[in-house]
Amino acid sequence: MIVTTTDFVEGRKVTHYLGVVAGEAVIGANVFRDLFAGIRDVIGGRSGAYEKTLREARQVAVDELMIEAKSLGADAVIGVSIDFEGGVHQGTMMMVAASGTAVRLG
Repeated sequence: MIVTTTDFVEGRKVTHYLGVVAGEAVIGANVFRDLFAGIRDVIGGRSGAYEKTLREARQVAVDELMIEAKSLGADAVIGVSIDFEGGVHQGTMMMVAASGTAVRLG
């Protein structure tokens, strides 16, 4: 399935708009990861643990978006937007949401 942030697929025509689809992933933050991320914030640098968790959450959200699109008979999702939210439930959770428009292409 084609998933794109653009409103079109190069060289293909949208024949049917099937509706908005979405996928979400809420992932708990690990206490040890939080501790090391906090230390890294103080001394500088990137938090590889958080980056990995966000990548995994983004993939889960996009996978769920594709599952919903397939259930509608789509072969692409256009106009995809991915949003990140930290601090859900007193700072112990992270959320990633992906949404877009499911379409059939000609």
